[in-house]
Amino acid sequence: MEDLTAIAAEAAREGLDEGEEITRRKKVAEGWRGLGVSPYGGKFLKDTEAQEVTDRFEQLEGKHVSLAGRIMTIRSHGKASFADLRDQSGKIQLYFKQDILGDAEYGKFLMVDLGDIVGARGKVFRTRRGEISVQVEQLTMLTKALRPLPDKWHGLKDVDARYRQRYVDMIANPDVRKTFLVRSAIVAGIRRFMEARGFVEVETPSMHTIAGGAAAKPFITHHNALDMDLYLRIATELHLKRLLVGGMEKVYEMGRIFRNEGISTKHNPEFTSIEAYQAYADYYDMMELTESLVADAAKNAVGSTKVSYQGQEIDLTPPWPRRTMAQLVRELLGEDIAAMSDEQARKAAARLGLEVDKDATMGMCLNAAYDELVEPKLIQPTIVMDYPIEVSPLAKKREEDPRFTYRFEAVCVGRELANAFSELNDPIDQRQRFESQVDERQKGDEEAHMMDDDFVTALEYGMPPAGGLGIGIDRLVMLLTDSASIRDVILFPTMRPKA
Repeated sequence: MEDLTAIAAEAAREGLDEGEEITRRKKVAEGWRGLGVSPYGGKFLKDTEAQEVTDRFEQLEGKHVSLAGRIMTIRSHGKASFADLRDQSGKIQLYFKQDILGDAEYGKFLMVDLGDIVGARGKVFRTRRGEISVQVEQLTMLTKALRPLPDKWHGLKDVDARYRQRYVDMIANPDVRKTFLVRSAIVAGIRRFMEARGFVEVETPSMHTIAGGAAAKPFITHHNALDMDLYLRIATELHLKRLLVGGMEKVYEMGRIFRNEGISTKHNPEFTSIEAYQAYADYYDMMELTESLVADAAKNAVGSTKVSYQGQEIDLTPPWPRRTMAQLVRELLGEDIAAMSDEQARKAAARLGLEVDKDATMGMCLNAAYDELVEPKLIQPTIVMDYPIEVSPLAKKREEDPRFTYRFEAVCVGRELANAFSELNDPIDQRQRFESQVDERQKGDEEAHMMDDDFVTALEYGMPPAGGLGIGIDRLVMLLTDSASIRDVILFPTMRPKA
């Protein structure tokens, strides 16, 4: 026992590099085996969470509890020692006393390292300093950690390492784990919200023969048995609208979307979205649905419709301001592009310092001005209405001005949060829109829509008037957890492999 505890005691010695520390811990693991104890144990019956000991101290004081978790700190004082055990609920102090455990059992505790996962059974009490603790009477080794916790080297601070090794990030930074627990609560709450409104959750294919439903470049894969290329879905829209044709009146899907685009604080190649479609509704109904869903999610996440994001208070209380894209560009940039000819619009874009194609239409110029110069300025939630037809191939035309569509985006903290339409259900118009998109694709626009003949066929059978909505779950979680980057709310974001 003396040799083993001496090996373990080296944990406190300064100067061990990571490789030496791993070697030492492997020796300790063998020491456990020498005592007839597997350093990688099996089932352990725990009956109490760490936070519960604190929350229910008055009821639990003097009673025995069984806990399990990771050892985060150790403080030894001769024949008595303290350790902090952390589980998913929080942490609790463990107290080890040699004359209670006995020499052999206390010696086993001295072989425990930071990061080890243990089971502990003991009595709840309060120390002389007033700290709620568990006086351990039995210790069970469950998992020997061979690698040291990053705290020993002043914590896990490297952002790249945090995203690559999320498991270590969650150990070293408890707030990270809280973010993802909040994310789970938001997603569960959205499902309850949609169910309460009569929406049915469905599942549609993740691999498509034609990439459609959004302006995005797809990932391509190959099916060997069929010897055909398939596209990972860039949206769920076209399959969900087929279900409206089939008679389902309120449907939604929440799931992964894949887009072969750049990576930024707002973009990850795979992300989660919810798309919902409601027969006999329009984009005004989708505005109300968006506002209500986001407000409900905020209440579930933080208990209020007012949230703090990067030092700013954001008020998500419905209803949100509603402005057309043309109005915002005119008011914020001083250019009434919607009233101009295509040539005049291109000159206005040049005055604003924008680069547009030599044959860009008024709608393209207006959208470019909004995207680059207006959207980043919209901090409080705003409904931006009536997008140009050129950038809205699946939205219904406005009856009084067919240059624009019944489409809106909900924008908050300078970025898109939701996208919605009064859905186009005219098969002749839809085919013409697809053909226009094919022309753009032939000119080199890799994000333009492909021709989807089957979807047009579905519309020819008749799709009821409908409103459709898409919300980026990751961006919503960013807003509600005060996270600056999308990587902070995706457990395993896409990363370039280390060399």
